[in-house]
Amino acid sequence: MHIPDGFLAPNTWAPAWVISIGGLWYCLRRVSRVLRDKMVPLMGVMAAFIFAAQMLNFPVASGTSGHLLGGALAAVLLGPYAGAIVIAVVLIVQCLLFQDGGLTALGANIFNMSFIGSMGGYVIYNLIRKMINKNKGVVIGTAVAAWLSVVLASAACAFELAASGVSPLRIVFSAMVLVHMLIGIGEALISVTVVSFVLKTRPDLLYNEEIRHE
Repeated sequence: MHIPDGFLAPNTWAPAWVISIGGLWYCLRRVSRVLRDKMVPLMGVMAAFIFAAQMLNFPVASGTSGHLLGGALAAVLLGPYAGAIVIAVVLIVQCLLFQDGGLTALGANIFNMSFIGSMGGYVIYNLIRKMINKNKGVVIGTAVAAWLSVVLASAACAFELAASGVSPLRIVFSAMVLVHMLIGIGEALISVTVVSFVLKTRPDLLYNEEIRHE
């Protein structure tokens, strides 16, 4: 899902850059209001974990492979704003140091995987968590949010590619979304495994918006 340089037209990547810069500025302001001593190291640890996990690919189908995006996972543990910042930092490092995703397309990649993946994933997670009580709601919410956030991010990527004239929407949409529906299963399994472990060992590390707003 990391879009390289040359795939997006200026009328697509330029607005994506503007949205991503504005979105990150807003997230930084929100996080600074609730920043606590343990949150900074947690963000660092989460960024390092997701960065390392994204290096590991798992087979999907027909010779394709996928890897953890981590947006929903970061949001469940850190909250939507800190989670979005963490994913954006990972994407920036991957782009600048490893050429994983293009510089012009970085704004779109941040929008897809950081904002849709993390902030959008948190909205889905939070709705389910409130409907289903206790730890069961946390686990089910994590699974659904992780899977759906990947699918939604891939759909956004497909629209961006189609808007840039790379491929007709009906072709690129089905190609992207169908593959990422499978990748999302791996995303959900990894996210649930991590969150379940945290629930058993350090449940206080899970983000709780009610506590953060006190």
